[in-house]
Amino acid sequence: MAGTPPFDARLLRQIAGEIVRNVRELSAAGWTPATSSNFSRRLDDRHAAITVSGRDKGRLSEDDIMVVDFDGHAVGSDHRPSAETLLHTQLYKRFPEIGCVLHTHSLAQTVASRLFSGAGHVMLEGYELLKAFAGNTTHDTAVELPVLPNTQDMHTLAAQVDVLLDGPCQWGYLIDGHGLYTWGQDMAQARRHLEAFEFLLNCELELRKLR
Repeated sequence: MAGTPPFDARLLRQIAGEIVRNVRELSAAGWTPATSSNFSRRLDDRHAAITVSGRDKGRLSEDDIMVVDFDGHAVGSDHRPSAETLLHTQLYKRFPEIGCVLHTHSLAQTVASRLFSGAGHVMLEGYELLKAFAGNTTHDTAVELPVLPNTQDMHTLAAQVDVLLDGPCQWGYLIDGHGLYTWGQDMAQARRHLEAFEFLLNCELELRKLR
């Protein structure tokens, strides 16, 4: 039938509601200041639902969620997707098991990204909460959270991330002066990773005050 979207519209409505509910909670926590941050969920093997650019994340409605293909192009909408859409879609394109990508700008994430930018990573080691990351079963391990230099050239940044995905970048990365990207197989797992990184980065920042 003419006009039928190339994705499941009923699934889009369900996913949009899920994104709105979760992002409002993240906004209430202070992790999405000044319309920053972007959030997405996989729709199928070619499309993702993502927040429209420039919207106040604490006041999202389902109309603020749009569809993009995995090349980052809007599908069935005149809205403009986030400028960082490629950082979401490259994960969906490369890893079929990834179903949700979350990008936030909390104070701890942003400060840590500046503090550790010179080293190029934050090493998180020996924390019980490392078991929050999918596949980790012990605190007796180390997780390397990469820190990338910031740029407005999303194709360049996406290419840098793509290289990291071959190495230690399993659950997330920081962008210098910017914030955190993290992901999971669904919203619940992605949020668990996000909250674990937030807590652990706060721990590292607090430890440095005591030294």
